[in-house]
Amino acid sequence: MDDYLKQALELARAQASVRAMTEDQITEFVAKLAAKLRAMAEGVVPEAAVPVTVDEKEVKNSVKEKSVTCLECGKSFKILSKRHLAQHNLTADEYRAKYGMKKGVALVCKSLQRERRKKMAEMQLWERRRKISMMPGGDAK
Repeated sequence: MDDYLKQALELARAQASVRAMTEDQITEFVAKLAAKLRAMAEGVVPEAAVPVTVDEKEVKNSVKEKSVTCLECGKSFKILSKRHLAQHNLTADEYRAKYGMKKGVALVCKSLQRERRKKMAEMQLWERRRKISMMPGGDAK
């Protein structure tokens, strides 16, 4: 077996272990990667790196009940933090734009998002603010 094909298969195996891929995606990935590796070994610089495509379905399914999957590295978290996205040289807005997400989509798992909403409703900070502003000497606006 060709050395470049072996290397491509190893890389495809690693990629498939961190994100779901169909047979067609794996086959296409291996073929493109083997060709690019061969070209690089022969001194031909490829025009662009091998693109890792992400389906719309995969983007929609990245935010789950108990976890959020990073579409860059395939790891699962409860929240995609600024710190993690910085490892990929992305901000939250850049991440959303890159994967075609709407501007307001939370990068938090659904259960945590629900807990936070419930907690905020219990705290009723808007009521506290209204009471303070109504007090004598308070900033009535």
